[in-house]
Amino acid sequence: MLGTATVPTAPRTAEPSRWSIALAGAVSLAVAMGIGRFAFTPLLPMMLHDGVIDLHGASWLASANYLGYLAGALLCTFQPWIWARVPGLPGIVATKLVRGGLVATGLLTLGMALPWPWAWGLLRFAAGVASAVVFVYVSGWCLATLARMNHAALGGAIYTGPGAGIVISGVFASGMVQWGWHAQTGWIIFGVLAFVLSALIWRTFRAAGPAAPSAAAAGAAAMPAHGAGEIGVLAFAYGIAGFGYIVTATFLPVIARQALPGSPWLDMFWPVFGLGVMIGALLATRVRVTLDMRLLLAGCYAVQALGIAIGVWSPSLAGFAVGSLMLGVPFTAITFFAMQEIRRLKSPHVVASFMGLMTALYGIGQIVGPPMVAWILRGASSTGAGFTLSLEVAAGALVVGAAMYVAMARLWPRVAPTV
Repeated sequence: MLGTATVPTAPRTAEPSRWSIALAGAVSLAVAMGIGRFAFTPLLPMMLHDGVIDLHGASWLASANYLGYLAGALLCTFQPWIWARVPGLPGIVATKLVRGGLVATGLLTLGMALPWPWAWGLLRFAAGVASAVVFVYVSGWCLATLARMNHAALGGAIYTGPGAGIVISGVFASGMVQWGWHAQTGWIIFGVLAFVLSALIWRTFRAAGPAAPSAAAAGAAAMPAHGAGEIGVLAFAYGIAGFGYIVTATFLPVIARQALPGSPWLDMFWPVFGLGVMIGALLATRVRVTLDMRLLLAGCYAVQALGIAIGVWSPSLAGFAVGSLMLGVPFTAITFFAMQEIRRLKSPHVVASFMGLMTALYGIGQIVGPPMVAWILRGASSTGAGFTLSLEVAAGALVVGAAMYVAMARLWPRVAPTV
């Protein structure tokens, strides 16, 4: 049996550099989120044009993905509880789960090119599960590793991944629209791209991730350092962000086509959103970890609400461009700040579990959004009026979320910096 003091004899066992870890995290999220989840948005107008789906069906297809995201997040949340009570289960290795999720994302994306509409809902559901697992374990592994290397602020860089994936998928889809390609071709291209990107960072995830906590560790970690009320409000407010952005994130290209028919810039609003995501994630790396993350989160929600409102007040080229950018800049910064806050509040043994809980509530918010839009559209006097009301509801929810974070900062003052 090999002892724990075995000295590595090959370069491949050396710990990756901080930049390799940040890049691997970013690329993983670009695949799992930017392609596995959000490629549906720029391909939706192509699917509508091809006549393979209508708006009502698109709403439920989007919800299937969000439901899968919720299921994956819940699995991550309850994994320590299950492993502590069921003997004989193999240890959970974060890096292996990330690799498996990336492979699944590529396969499921390719599957959407099959002419089987009856299977699309199942494929989008499974893609949601994979994206949640990758998100939770990439976040936990990368943030913990970078913190151990005294580079915690660099963790924000991994959240440029979803933005990069959105930009790539949006630009590719825009070109495909101009060339008259079908959505089926788009799914194939994105599936292949997912495998190519995964191969680039495959070796970085060779290091062992954290094993599932033992029953004793799980029991010790179950004693929270902060009250259930504080954790509950934080998680619920984070869930509001999922609802607040999802209407625009799902239907932005469709909304733009309703407001600006025939404009040559219609397909560029989604890449602008992705560019904003990347900018916001990079800016988050410059934020001092000693600041109160809850106030930063409140500011992010306010910026997103204003971005949505601008699109409602000025449904023009400039309005959609500015609104898309403002919606995107705080998008993954919100995730980074929230994950840093939960790391401050909870024991390291259960951080991944509580990240899963927050991701689950975020997923619930996303699930509610598209059916709400479908319901509003059925009763609206026009499609444009229905989308306007949907956006107003989303912006209002973000304002409520911002107020909750401000209230948290007053009720539970921060007494110690993040470590």
